[in-house]
Order: sequence, then C-alpha cells, then structure tokens
Amino acid sequence: MGRKLGIIGAGKVGEALAIGVAARGLVEKKDILLSVRTEGHRAELEAKTGIRAVLDNREVVRLSDAIVVAVKPKSVAEVIKAIAQDLGPGKLLISTAAGVSLELLESVAPAGTPVIRTMPNMAVAIGEGMTVLSPSASVGKEDLTWATELFRSVGRALVLEEQYMDAVTGLSGSGPAYVYVIIESLADGGLKLGLPRDVATELAAQAVLGAARNVLLTGEHPAKLRDMVTTPAGTTIEGVLELEAGGLRLTLINAVVKAAERSAQLMRKAR
Repeated sequence: MGRKLGIIGAGKVGEALAIGVAARGLVEKKDILLSVRTEGHRAELEAKTGIRAVLDNREVVRLSDAIVVAVKPKSVAEVIKAIAQDLGPGKLLISTAAGVSLELLESVAPAGTPVIRTMPNMAVAIGEGMTVLSPSASVGKEDLTWATELFRSVGRALVLEEQYMDAVTGLSGSGPAYVYVIIESLADGGLKLGLPRDVATELAAQAVLGAARNVLLTGEHPAKLRDMVTTPAGTTIEGVLELEAGGLRLTLINAVVKAAERSAQLMRKAR
C-alpha cells in the first residue's frame, strides 16, 4: 500500500511537488491532498492538476501519512501548532521553509514526530530543482529514502547534516537569482554588439544550460571544462581575463556568503 501525501501550502513548491510525484508514480493522484487558503485557488488547482484540494489543514494531516508544510517561513510555526494534535510518531513532517531549524520544527510538533527540514530552490517548478534534506534523529531510513525520492521527482536531491543548511541556502537556494543576473548580463553584451534582445537572451540562456549540464553529466571540475574551451591566444581567454579583472569570481563567492549569513540571521530570529 502506497503512502498518502498531504501538502499544506500549494504555491510554486507545493504545486510542483504534487505534479512531480504524480507524474513519476511515486504517489498516485488519488493519494495526494493539497491545502490552500481560498476557494478560488482550490478550484483552480483541482482543474489544473486533477488533484484534490481542500481548505482545511487538519483534514490534510488526518488523511495523510506524510505532510509537506510549504508555507512562508514566518508562518511555519503557527501552521504546525494548529495541526499538532493530528501529528505524532506515525506522521512524517517535512518543511520546505528557509531558515526554520529542526529545533524549532521539533519544538512545535508533538514529541516523537519524525521531522525533515528541506531547502529546495524554485527550479522545482520546472522539474530541475535542487533540494537538500536534513532529518531529525527520529526519522527512520525508510522515511528518509522516501522523502529523498519525493524531491527527486522535481529535480536532484541529497541528504546533508543540518549544519550545512545556511550554506545550501546561500548557494543553491538563492543560486538561481545569481544565474539570472549572469544570463541577463551576457544577453546585454550581445545586445551591445547588435544582436536582437530575444536572440541574445536565448543564446545566453542556452550557453548557461549547456555548461551546467556538462558539469553534472561529466563530473569534471568546472576549471577543467573551462580550459577545454579556452584556446591559446583565442577569443575565450580574452573574455575570461575580463571577468577576472572585473572581480566576477570574488563577487559571486561573496554573494553566496552574504546570503548564507542572512539565512543564519533569519533562523536566529525565528527561535
């Protein structure tokens, strides 16, 4: 018998998860239940996905074996407190909120509730997400394996200790925004050289996509792949030297660090 999945908060992450797990057959549509706040959104979701949606969070918990809480970080504790009487050792609780620690999640859930903190990025909406999972001590191997497969239905997923979560947030959680800036900047370079905006954007986006897939598929260090396309006295080395002179490498490193520091600050505030 398959597990029943409940998702509280059917925004981009929650909706993407529901569609992804159903498409992969990890959970059948009839065993997925979404919770939203308005009747309009409920009707829209059901029509769009073919998955049942309700307005009652507690109903979702009562009818589900695993519950994903995919709401804003500031609302997580309030939502879990409101459903706490329906949680417990037999219900797997998964949070997707940035900066919300396992300590906080466990403090508002009943004792013994298996809890997993996750950090997905927004690319889950197109099935190309990156999610890191950190389980509490009460999470069994079977639950963790199942939860990992849940997020692999919308991209890649791996398990890390919670101590790395701020770094994960700064890198992969916020990373798509940095890449959008890079794509926009590359396209602007093409625009300056006379390319139409739509052509420049497509060229830039595909260059980033191809480079990223090459790293993932080959497993080679990015520096080695860069050297493979950087010929002596060629065009690429001129561009690379300009990037180094402009401090792109240090700027990106600092962006990741600053975002991670902000994640840590948010977690301290939430306690």
